Amino acid sequence: MQLFYCPELLNDASFLSNEESIHCFKVLRKKVGDHIHLIDGIGGFYEAEITIASQKKVIFNVIKKWNQPQSPYSLHIAIAPTKNNDRFEWFLEKATEIGIDEVTPIICEHSERKMIKNERMEKIVLSAAKQSLKSKLPKINKVTSFNDFMNKNHSSHCFIAHCLPNQKKKLKNEVVSDSTILIGPEGDFSILEVEIALKNNFIPVSLGHSRLRTETAGVIACHTIALHHE
Repeated sequence: MQLFYCPELLNDASFLSNEESIHCFKVLRKKVGDHIHLIDGIGGFYEAEITIASQKKVIFNVIKKWNQPQSPYSLHIAIAPTKNNDRFEWFLEKATEIGIDEVTPIICEHSERKMIKNERMEKIVLSAAKQSLKSKLPKINKVTSFNDFMNKNHSSHCFIAHCLPNQKKKLKNEVVSDSTILIGPEGDFSILEVEIALKNNFIPVSLGHSRLRTETAGVIACHTIALHHE
């Protein structure tokens, strides 16, 4: 199933964006009378019939709407951007395919990359959502510092995955329906950051016996939560 992203559906619009129109008309060669499938980004699927087709604008009539079944869990991962941006994009892609609700890039004491483009991240997430037939897109927050993230109210169960030799629980044994998980940068969280997290009631957890790259740890955390709710 080929999906087109049309958040304007929420405002009763019935046309594709310029980018999606070009892809629909010029690349896929859709024409008047063809049926297409759309997502609104918040959980809605739509089937529509094309009424006007051109490279500048594709207009349609919605025939049917249905909602994606609600996920049995809510997952927010706060993760340090990797030095190699491709690795962070890989994490976003795989986490979206597996199932995640929110991502916050956090800057830590040992972070080597401190800037990231939200527009690029949103494109990666959208592409992954289309590929995995998801109609709800994860929320991508702006980059924030570790301390600012700690100062926010977190209503979910909070965990921090770190590599320090402190006593840790296994994440697979602590899975709940509403989780926030902290994943550190290459070089891990600093001792002070771990102490701050523990004071803010974050539970220290292990993702296994191996020492993992940042992006791998993020995917493992995401998959652990998703697999538990299968």
